[in-house]
Amino acid sequence: MIPPGETIGILGGGQLGRMLALAAAQLGYRCHVFAPERDSIAADVCAEFTCAAWDDRKALETFAKSCAVVTYEFENVPVEPLAAVKVAAPLHPPRRALEIAQDRFTEKRYAEDLGGVPVAFAPVGTVADLRHALGRIGLPGILKTRRDGYDGKGQQRIADDVAAHDAMHAFAGHPAIYEAFVEFEAEFSVILVRGADGDIRFWDSAENVHARGILSRSTVPASPLVQSQIADARGLATRVAEALSYVGVLTLEFFATPLGPLFNEMAPRVHNSGHWTIEGALTSQFENHIRAICGLPLGDTSLACKGVVMDNLIGDAAHDWAQILSDPANHLHLYGKAAVRPGRKMGHVTRLLL
Repeated sequence: MIPPGETIGILGGGQLGRMLALAAAQLGYRCHVFAPERDSIAADVCAEFTCAAWDDRKALETFAKSCAVVTYEFENVPVEPLAAVKVAAPLHPPRRALEIAQDRFTEKRYAEDLGGVPVAFAPVGTVADLRHALGRIGLPGILKTRRDGYDGKGQQRIADDVAAHDAMHAFAGHPAIYEAFVEFEAEFSVILVRGADGDIRFWDSAENVHARGILSRSTVPASPLVQSQIADARGLATRVAEALSYVGVLTLEFFATPLGPLFNEMAPRVHNSGHWTIEGALTSQFENHIRAICGLPLGDTSLACKGVVMDNLIGDAAHDWAQILSDPANHLHLYGKAAVRPGRKMGHVTRLLL
């Protein structure tokens, strides 16, 4: 058990790190951020900040030595240099979770091996691979990079042979995965926290709506169809967490279909679709992640109200802060990003249904 007053290391300097640091401060911890970007919004609320490249092993080791435990706020932290972190401090969640989540093909195979049902998929490295995948899976489909994709980046829909040819040239040199285009009724996420003692708790699953590949709205409780599939989805999430000896918050995303839940992807971290838990649950995903990695007892994940709606503020929507605050029922979170860009998550607003 790591007592309050110690320092928690956070790899990554974005909004998830910022909200983790705020939750840690509430429990009496200091935070130290490591990120390659100088303009870190997480560092703004932390006691210490190391700005260095991910492959700077000496800087990583020095950083880790200042921390009682180290975690990460996004899944694209390079895995190999993290050996320098493990020498100096415990790392939660485990490196293996990062390795799996960073490769779309690997994560789907992993879920499949544990009894999950993913969307039909095939690895693509050459034109011949894509032709084979098209023949087996059919059209339409989606070609995605195997690595470094998020918020709709690194993917292209394929509706016909011409689009397939164009996509293959656009993805040249980047290992990819071809997935069937799924007709689904809804999207939802399963978010759990697993403590160092193996205790697992789930938050209510949010039904999620995306716009241009970016999460737009999360609603709790979810529709009846989603609720009927949560038990199966939680079963897979539990098996993933147990197989990895996972510590911290873990998120799995699913498509709700008439035939049952289809696994989409996993994120070994706190998740955008769980931001509603800050006001909407008795213990937020951020606080429980800190509790878990520090070996503290987990908090109650029950709803604090009848329901919640969380809307992301994308791009210029953040300029509406005054109007949002004019409604006293709204809970506004702005991330402190200096530049507003189309498609950039600038904050979120949560409304409780009492």
